[in-house]
Amino acid sequence: MPHDFDAQRAGTVAAFKDLQAEHGLPEVADVDYFFVPARAGADWRPLAEELSREGFACAFFEAEGEDPPYLAATLPDQIISATGIWIGEELATRAALAHGFAPDGWGLEG
Repeated sequence: MPHDFDAQRAGTVAAFKDLQAEHGLPEVADVDYFFVPARAGADWRPLAEELSREGFACAFFEAEGEDPPYLAATLPDQIISATGIWIGEELATRAALAHGFAPDGWGLEG
């Protein structure tokens, strides 16, 4: 089944609006995008290499307890807006899907 980018974007915009209304958001922050293996044997290294060429800083985290393993891809010092977050998320998601990973949300680091 093809990935539903429209639903993913709508979720990102809704989450952004909720966070902005509840807490306020900084003007500039690091944006972290999270990806989990979507198929057995998915290797995070080629994905990290591709994303690194696009300006993402990548780190892989092994499974811990009930939490699955995941790749965190960070774009540093981004101007924070729903559109800006989505642009990075869409780029990273397209790469992740091609490497057997699925999107698992995003977060901000001040």
